[in-house]
Parts: sequence; C-alpha cells; structure tokens
Amino acid sequence: MKKLWPGATLAAIALLCFRPATAQVQIVSVTGGRVEGVTAHGITSFKGIPFAAPPVGNLRWRAPQPVTPWKGVKQADHFGPSCMQAPGPLVGVPPTMSENCLYLNVWTPARSAGERLPVMVWIYGGAFTGGSASMPVFDGTHFAQQGVVLVSLNYRVGVFGFLADRALDAESPHHVSGNYGLRDMIAALKWVRANIARFGGDPSRVTIFGESAGGIAVSMLAVSPPAKGLFQRAISESGGSVFAPPILGNARGDGELFRPLASGEAAGRHFLAKLGARDIAAARALSADVIQKAAPPAPPGLPPEIWPVFDGDVLPADGYVLYQAHRFNDVPILVGTNADEGRLFIAPGKTPAQFETQIRAAFGNDASAILAAYPHATNAEAEQAARDFFRDAVFAWNTWEWARLQSEKGKGKAYLYYFDRRSPQAPLGPTHAAEIGYVFGYLESSGRLGLRGPPGPADIALSDLMQSYWVNFAKTGDPNGAGLPVWPAFDTSSQRVMYLDAHAHAGPVPNMRQLKVLDQYFARLREEATKKESAN
Repeated sequence: MKKLWPGATLAAIALLCFRPATAQVQIVSVTGGRVEGVTAHGITSFKGIPFAAPPVGNLRWRAPQPVTPWKGVKQADHFGPSCMQAPGPLVGVPPTMSENCLYLNVWTPARSAGERLPVMVWIYGGAFTGGSASMPVFDGTHFAQQGVVLVSLNYRVGVFGFLADRALDAESPHHVSGNYGLRDMIAALKWVRANIARFGGDPSRVTIFGESAGGIAVSMLAVSPPAKGLFQRAISESGGSVFAPPILGNARGDGELFRPLASGEAAGRHFLAKLGARDIAAARALSADVIQKAAPPAPPGLPPEIWPVFDGDVLPADGYVLYQAHRFNDVPILVGTNADEGRLFIAPGKTPAQFETQIRAAFGNDASAILAAYPHATNAEAEQAARDFFRDAVFAWNTWEWARLQSEKGKGKAYLYYFDRRSPQAPLGPTHAAEIGYVFGYLESSGRLGLRGPPGPADIALSDLMQSYWVNFAKTGDPNGAGLPVWPAFDTSSQRVMYLDAHAHAGPVPNMRQLKVLDQYFARLREEATKKESAN
C-alpha cells in the first residue's frame, strides 16, 4: 500500500479522519502513581514513565528496585534522561544523561483500556555501552498507527550496567553480579505485564524487538529464566550473538565474545583499581561523571572489557547449549541481518596481504578454508572480504544458527530475513543499523541512521512492507498477510529466507558457502570445549 509519508499508510490516514486532530490529554494509573500523556492525531504518547527506582547512591550496581511512588499526576510529555555513556558512532552524545535513567515510553492508538492490542517493546542497540530510547528514529507513532501499542525503554549500559565484582556477588540474593542492564529490561517487561492493559495493550501478546546489542539482548532474553512468560514473540535485527560458541579466542584474538562471571569479575577488579576505589562503597561515593570518564573504550568491532557475562542466573550459559537442553523461552522468532553489516566496523583500505595475514594469525589451521571462501585477490576484493567476514562471523552465522535451533527444538516458528536494499544512497548494500529507519517508518529524520538523500518510492514501499511484516508478526506470530509476498517459515530442510529489497522475495540463504565454513569451525570449537569440560 502506498505511503503518503514514511510510515503512514492510506488506512492510517483514513483512521485519523475519524479521530480528533487537536491535541488532547489522557491520565492513566500505573505502578507508582498517575501519568498524563498527550494525544495528537489519534495517538497518545506517554514519555518518561519510571519503571524502577533511580539506580543511584547505594542502588548503583544493584538489580533494579521497585519504582518510587509519586503524588499527584506526573506529566509524561518528555523523555527521561539517557543512561550514562560515552559518545557512540550512531547515537553520538545524548542531549541529557543521568544515572537516574530507568524510564520507558508508550505510544497507543487505543481509545479504551479494553481494546487488547498487540504490544511491541523496543530495545535499543549500542554495543551495551550506549544507546537511548529517545532517538527520533525510535518514535512509536507509526507503529501505533498500525494498531500496535509501542513501548521503548532505557537500560543501564557500560560500567553502570555490567560491572561485576566479588563484593557485588556477596550483596546479591542470587550471589552474582553484572548484567544489571539485562535486569533493567526484565523489570521493564514486568512493568508492561502489570500495566499495559491500562493503555489498551494485551499483556499476553508482547513482542520484544531490538537491533545490534538490542537484538543480542533479545536472544539473551530468549534463554533467560527470569524472562520466561514476559513475552510471546521475539524479533532480532542484526543480533543473536549469544549463540556463538563460548570460546572464540582464535576468531576474535582477545578471548570470548561472552565471558563467564569469573572473567567479568576480573575485569571489574581491574576497573575499580583504575578508579582508585578501595571497595564498592568508595566506588559508589564517586560521581557518575568520574565513573564514566574512567570507563574503558570499546575497540572498533569488538566488545569492551565490561559487558554481559554468563552469570548462571539472568544468562545461564551459551544459547546453543541451552537450546540443545530445551532450556529456552519457546516463542516464534523473526531474525535477520543486513547485506553489508561490516562496513560500519571495518576501516577501508584493506589489502590482500593484510586480510590474509589477519585471518591466518587468528585461525591457524582453519585459515585456509576461510580464505578460500572469501575471495581477496585485489584490494577491492580484500576490502569486501573483510567486511563480509565480519558480517558473517559476528551477525549472519549467529542468526542462521538461532533460526536452525528454533526450527529444530522449538514449537514456535522461525522467520529469517536478509535486508539488501541497494539504492543510490547505498550502492554497496545496507550497513549495520540501516534497516531501523525502514522498520520504524522514518527514512529521513533518523540522523546517522537515515538515508543520505530523500527516500524514493521504492524506499517508502519497502518501509511499508517491513512494517506490515513486523506488525503482523506481533499480532499473530506470523509475518504474512493479505497482499504481501509470502514469507515461508524457516526450516533446516528448505532453509528459505526473505530478501527485503526493492523486489522482496523468498530465496535460499545467502552466502551459504561462507556460513558452512564458519559452521565447521564453530562446531570444532564446541567439540574441543566439550572435551575440555569433560576432562575437568
């Protein structure tokens, strides 16, 4: 259906004709008190709703605590502060930052609390070191126009969200530390379960979705016991890395992608020593600015020292192991990657010799098979090979593995996509995060995530198509609908994927040769890890 502006369909415009165009207000009682939202063009937004107590002072580096009640009516007409973070390549510097950042936002088209509309909960990316729910591209208006209640949330990132330490273990009733950012997400989902019906949402039809670190977080919540029952569908855009083997030392060159708690505790001790804090009490006495300035930077394309760990509680183990043991939250999934993910992370100018040297140094005996799968005879080929290898090793293989595991072990269906919109603005293919503007229906106003020029008819049509798929999936667990190209469920025999481009169609999994080479490497790593564990 043709859009009259990015994200707005003819049906949405017709709907607006029967709703008041003048701004109105609405008051809703939620956990902690009452909030007053703003209604415009039939959509009511509530911004800056607290879902937990401010994690400051003695609550720094603790699991989120119950929200602090307030008196009167809280004006929910502006976003809460973003969580503390350093500038990032996509987010930049949020306009306001604070440790007091555990707020969420709601957009709803409902006219009454009894409408029971599907709910979508957005989790932003940012390498678990940055990000904010208040970015303009994450505005939920266009989803609400499609009959969805859209929720976005803030969660703690960086050292505030993931610092682990043995002294913090001792404070915890679970005897673990770190992963506070993941616990924030779970707390927000519990808030949704308790409150979203008052906004016309259906707490039994909740879809979590996110991109990059947000997509990885979705894959973590899919195997997290405390998140069980809090959502019924899951969408991961360029995520799923929790399904990588627990030992990736050769592939990354600096250790595991996700580390055990003991490794996180060691990184925490190193950071506290850097702060000059003799204990946790002394570290909590320092200002948030001092803590943030001392935070270790994230190497380009690699995780920083402090980020999520396998703590045995929120994140029990590698997702592959949990799926094999049938210990996962079995819901339909919609997952995928972009054609040129690596362009955001890989610097240009790679030569054949540089690419070959790096692969041989990292992979040893496995290097020859990998090099054969990624042609690199010329400088142009070597640069493309480096980007494609990053895409496949960090995003595509993990997503493909998740789809295989869900289709084999779960009752919920898996749907796999490949976003490959090529245009004058992106002739090489879409890079990391390029799909977000299409998903939310904001193609021009998304800053670093937007197109370099005005969207053409093909861009608007693709955005409309993708929103329809996402909304249908949120409503029923199946992206298909009347008038849309058929998106077959993924299974290990046919392995069909939906190509989201100017001519959306189903086809075979792209880059299969490369994925199979990586699959053999990761399978060997798992076998070695299993033997090592058995020997111990």
